[in-house]
Amino acid sequence: METEGSLQCSDIGGKAEGSLHCSDIGGNLYLSVLQVEKRLDLVKQVSHSTHKKLTACLQGQQGVEVDKKSKKLPLTTLAQCLIDGAAVLGDDSLLGKMLKLCGETQDQLSQELLLFEVQMEREVIEPLYTLSEVEIPNIQKQRKHLTKLVLDMDSARTRWHQSSKSSTLSIKEQSLGAKADALREELEEAANRVEICRDQLSADMYGFVAKETDYADYFQTLIEVQAEYHRKSLELLQNVLPQIKVHKELWVEKPCFGKPLEDHLSLTSRDIAFPIEACVTMLLDCGLQEEGLFRVAPSASKLKKLKASLDCGVLDVQEYSVDPHAIAGALKSYLRELPEPLMTFHLYNEWIQASNEQDQDKCLQALLLVCEKLPKANSNNFRYLIKFLAKLSEFEDVNKMTAGNIAIVLGPNLLWPQTEGTITDMMTTLSLQIVRIIEPIILHADWFFPGDIEFNITGNYGSPNHTNHNSVYSSLCPDTDRSDHTDHIDHRLEHRRPLSVATDNMMLEFYRKDGRHCSVGTAD
Repeated sequence: METEGSLQCSDIGGKAEGSLHCSDIGGNLYLSVLQVEKRLDLVKQVSHSTHKKLTACLQGQQGVEVDKKSKKLPLTTLAQCLIDGAAVLGDDSLLGKMLKLCGETQDQLSQELLLFEVQMEREVIEPLYTLSEVEIPNIQKQRKHLTKLVLDMDSARTRWHQSSKSSTLSIKEQSLGAKADALREELEEAANRVEICRDQLSADMYGFVAKETDYADYFQTLIEVQAEYHRKSLELLQNVLPQIKVHKELWVEKPCFGKPLEDHLSLTSRDIAFPIEACVTMLLDCGLQEEGLFRVAPSASKLKKLKASLDCGVLDVQEYSVDPHAIAGALKSYLRELPEPLMTFHLYNEWIQASNEQDQDKCLQALLLVCEKLPKANSNNFRYLIKFLAKLSEFEDVNKMTAGNIAIVLGPNLLWPQTEGTITDMMTTLSLQIVRIIEPIILHADWFFPGDIEFNITGNYGSPNHTNHNSVYSSLCPDTDRSDHTDHIDHRLEHRRPLSVATDNMMLEFYRKDGRHCSVGTAD
């Protein structure tokens, strides 16, 4: 029948499978719709998973008021903890200042994080939720509805076909004819509903494909929002770093052991390094007549404590005045731990060349020329130290520390090559040359550094001003009388340089047995 044929055409397949892949309106449409249908499920799956993971990345609670969200941020609680800690320590503590500054910074960072999360929720997380939980499910519901309509249409067609066959057998029965007409109308209406639903579903699915660029924008927005958040956070941190450094640089109580001399002097606004002045001034009070000063090992615990107190700028003069060996040990440690020797690396070869002069006068003149090349900071501290060592050698009858002995135990702490060797290497001609440099400078301290010197520059260590009365350069170097007294051996070697009390005493023994003298003009 003509009507039947037209209905079969509008049926578009007539199968009750409930999806667009049943369509036979051309092969191209069939393939593209099928691909879209598959993509719907995949996009829903990916969007749902991404939404879930992004939500887990949020530090604040999702969906609450901004104020409540801010209070729950870990950065907010950290900021409050730091600020509270700063209040406890106070502004007269460097840590207090740092905690306050860092607390304020963390609070600003938490506000940036809050804005970032709110924006990400609004522009990324919520749209992804809508896509995966609303838009795609609506399309899928439409597809299920189409399935039901197709089934209804197939049922109506079956009833109509049966009625049509019955009407041909009983054509005279008017009631059957009326029923067939009603069934035909029902089938036409069902087919119309299927067509409308199919068109709507196709429109929704193609609309989904057309909006894929919009969906992709969600992820571009994610990166843009993150970039802006990190840019602002970095800007905050970069702005606060200089302030932190200023607080640190302006803080007077800084470690000095192992720090470059010029840095320490600059930070403390001093001409003479704090450990050098403190130790020298105390030794002038209590150590000039102490036998074996700089050779006898101090108590390890006392030395450690004194170095720590010098490092933080707190010194109990009364406590250490009874232990000059600890003071001398701290002074040696400070010199030994300088990143560059007091007499500098770049002048090392010139010092050695000057000490190789066999003529006494030429040797002294050569050493003086090198002295004059020392940087100002090094020159000031070297002059200060040499004047003290010359003063110490005046008491050699009591303390057994002649200029030669002082040069042996202290010289390697004042000058060493940039590439250091082993202990054995230190007791070779190279070490002898260092002694040949230091000994004559001590013996002729006032010729190398004319004028009196005030040792207690800052007046903080209880020692009166001292004046070095060593004779000026006017005669030959006196012979150095080496002491044969028993040396205290400390078998622990210094980690940074192979020099220690044990090494000093080994050197002294080496010189004594070898019969060598370090006076200028004496052949090796």
